Amino acid sequence: MDLIRLCCSPRWALPRLSAALVFSLVFSVAARAQNAPAPSLYQRIGGYDVIASITDAFLGRMRADPRFNRFAGGRSLDSRTRARQLSVDLLCQMAGGPCSYIGRPMQAAHAGLGITEADWEGLLQHVAASLDQLKIAPREQQEFLALFSKMKMDIVEADGN
Repeated sequence: MDLIRLCCSPRWALPRLSAALVFSLVFSVAARAQNAPAPSLYQRIGGYDVIASITDAFLGRMRADPRFNRFAGGRSLDSRTRARQLSVDLLCQMAGGPCSYIGRPMQAAHAGLGITEADWEGLLQHVAASLDQLKIAPREQQEFLALFSKMKMDIVEADGN
């Protein structure tokens, strides 16, 4: 009987409560960690500024490549700046970031440009080179390049023959 009285006395109530609270807290944190979503590509790649740097790098490479001159002709600085921002927003959104792409659908935006498979491969080469230049990790490079494959069917419209 003394043992029961000792366990149930007010003197031991606080330590039992504290132990139960600590256990509950630890269990709760562990459960959340298990159920936490994996970091998005946006987070793993470094966020908005890194995506903007990648975009600036590959657009710069494309502007310097004579194969892409036909796409840039007659575009004002304002038009190029807007296209750059739309590209950043689209890639940011597709990578799981907080951005919202407000441009036209890819098919409408690229209709009539006659973008060929060779043009597409040239774009991917410039993106890959930009990712290397910025020292993006291999896993993130593959996932970033995969974002483009989701758009290919809406952009490439000619076989180049």
